[in-house]
Amino acid sequence: MNLIFGALPYFVLPFLISLALVPVFKRVGLRLGIYAVENKRTVHHGRIVRIGGVAIYVAFLLSLTILWRTDFKLNGILIGGCLIFIGGLLDDIYDLSPKLKLLFQVSGALVALFVGNLSLDNLHILSLELSNPIVVKGFSFLWLIGVTNAINLIDGLDGLSSGICTIVTVTVGLLGFFMGRRDVCILALVLSGSILGFLPYNFHPASVFVGDCGAQFMGFTIAALSLLGFKTTALITLGLPILVLFIPISDTLIAIIRRKLKGQKIMEADKGHLHHILMFKMKMGHRKTVEILYVVTAMFALAAILTYFDPKLGLIMIILLVVAAEIFIEYTGMINPKFHPVLSTLNRLTGWPHMEDGEDPVDTAQNAENE
Repeated sequence: MNLIFGALPYFVLPFLISLALVPVFKRVGLRLGIYAVENKRTVHHGRIVRIGGVAIYVAFLLSLTILWRTDFKLNGILIGGCLIFIGGLLDDIYDLSPKLKLLFQVSGALVALFVGNLSLDNLHILSLELSNPIVVKGFSFLWLIGVTNAINLIDGLDGLSSGICTIVTVTVGLLGFFMGRRDVCILALVLSGSILGFLPYNFHPASVFVGDCGAQFMGFTIAALSLLGFKTTALITLGLPILVLFIPISDTLIAIIRRKLKGQKIMEADKGHLHHILMFKMKMGHRKTVEILYVVTAMFALAAILTYFDPKLGLIMIILLVVAAEIFIEYTGMINPKFHPVLSTLNRLTGWPHMEDGEDPVDTAQNAENE
């Protein structure tokens, strides 16, 4: 009980600060004309301010200033996060070029790695252990950049990125608690409180958006927390965070492959992301799509926690979830309508779904319903 009461300030203070600041920055955004631009990919209508993430950042920074003494690792995270946040905020205001946005991300990651010495000790992949500092630093750098962009890419529906980041952050905090990492627990509590103070304004129908400043800052901080707390996972370094972040990471990797196959640029936006598939192709609707992705994220988070306590049971749950994810990817044609090896096997064995080679399974199923 004392532990719970001792932890409460680290959650309650950032929650209250964020809750109070969102309307303030909403008015600032309205006055300065910083709105989300409507285009063929957006699902919102009207003038919605897109700098709500400023409240998350200020609540996080102010709470840590009041409640915790910094060290060089935390300074590296805070300075790196500041650069990420500034780059995102400038993008929200001025729409920076992809190269300039990447420059801010690279700068933030390098500061975290070299000022805060925030890096893996070794890289474990199955029975292989890599300790070459260049390889390890390189992997840590790619992790920071990759997760930052993965969270930014799923920020396409009201409450999606902020809700998923809350689930991820709470899970990372719990795993940090089980591992005896007080620093990870405190940072996770402060970040989750900051995000949850913003979420009531962002859930559908949203009155304010988190923006690139908020999405990138959340992604970077979660990635940094992972490097801080999970250095020696038995199966694969960062294996548990990868599980918890399965939705944004897999969606990003699939988007890269999909765009390459179509001859598009990797940074070229499209409407083939997971949330677009659920909302439009599967006709789930806005709120239901977000809720489904919350549940799926929570299931992968549960698999990560289960794996920590019982690797065998955790592995069974992981296999089931990954197989289900693969079937969904093939069924919806997220990579390519012609890519469905598992469904083709099921079709030959059971006749489901009834389709010819090269057909889109979703379109086939919908046509069957209409006949």
